[in-house]
Amino acid sequence: MARLDPPEVHDMSAHQRRVHDAIASGPRGRVRGPLAIWLHRPGLAEHAQALGQYCRYDSSLPPRLSELAILVMAAWWRAPFEWWAHHPIALREGLDADAAEQIRLGAAPRFAARDEDVVYRFVRELLETRRVGDALYRAATEVLGRDGVVDLVGIAGYYTLISMTINVFDVQPPDGSTVEFGR
Repeated sequence: MARLDPPEVHDMSAHQRRVHDAIASGPRGRVRGPLAIWLHRPGLAEHAQALGQYCRYDSSLPPRLSELAILVMAAWWRAPFEWWAHHPIALREGLDADAAEQIRLGAAPRFAARDEDVVYRFVRELLETRRVGDALYRAATEVLGRDGVVDLVGIAGYYTLISMTINVFDVQPPDGSTVEFGR
C-alpha cells in the first residue's frame, strides 16, 4: 500500500492542476506513479516531468537503448512500478525478452547488438563504481556518440530520482501485479 496517495484533482491548487494537465496532455497521456506523487510539490513535478519528457521522448538514444537503460535502473533499485511500466515498452522497442529477464534477475545478459552491450555495461559500471572507466567511456562514445553518452547519463540520473520516489513512497503497479528482482 502506497505511503502517500496522489492529490485528488478536485483538491489541487492552480499550480498543481496546471502541471497535472501538462503531463496528462503530453506524450504520457496520463499522470500516475512517481509523477502523481510529485504533484504534492508542483514545482518539483513541473521540472522533473520536463526532464523525464526529454529523457523518454527527445533523447538522442533510440527508444530501444533508453528503455534498456531504464530497465537496468529499475532492476538496480528494485523499483517494481518502473519495471512494470517500462518492461513492455522495452520489448516493443526490440529489446530481447531473455536479456530483459536476465536484467530483472540481476544476471549479466549477453547481447547480440554492440550498442545494447555498451549501454548495459556503462549503466552498470556507473551504478557499481559511481564512475565509468576510460576504456568503456571510449567504447560508449564510439558506439553512441558524445550526445548519446550525455543523454545516457541523464537517463540514469533521472531514473534514479524516479526509482527513489517509487521506493520511498511504495508506489506499486496499479494492476496489483508484483515484480520480483534477483541479485
